[in-house]
Amino acid sequence: MKPCMTLANDLAKFALVGACAVMLTACVSSQMPISPAQDDVDAAPPPPTVEPNGSGNQQAAACNLDAIQYAIGEPFDEAAVSQLQSDSSARQVRVLRPGDMATMDHRPDRLNIHLNDQDVIEEVRCG
Repeated sequence: MKPCMTLANDLAKFALVGACAVMLTACVSSQMPISPAQDDVDAAPPPPTVEPNGSGNQQAAACNLDAIQYAIGEPFDEAAVSQLQSDSSARQVRVLRPGDMATMDHRPDRLNIHLNDQDVIEEVRCG
């Protein structure tokens, strides 16, 4: 008798899950517009316009690498950070040593100082 009861229970569970899936599908499809051109449905706002890199306010806020090229090849010390920040007009400074992890967000107003293993400035970048 036990195998029949297990089969009956499995069929009942299967039917219940199927019924729930059908009801959820009906709820979702009744709320979704068939066409974005329907007048009674609010359309999503248009995407923002994006200007090319280096335009608008970002260009004014970007750091100036030409002003700090003298630092490449120089030994790094913490006192140099404020001088490089001032000379480049950067709002933020990030010092990166080999193996350091860094976020991938681009900030035109941030100065990145890349050092080698001997704490010598190898490269400076905005971003």
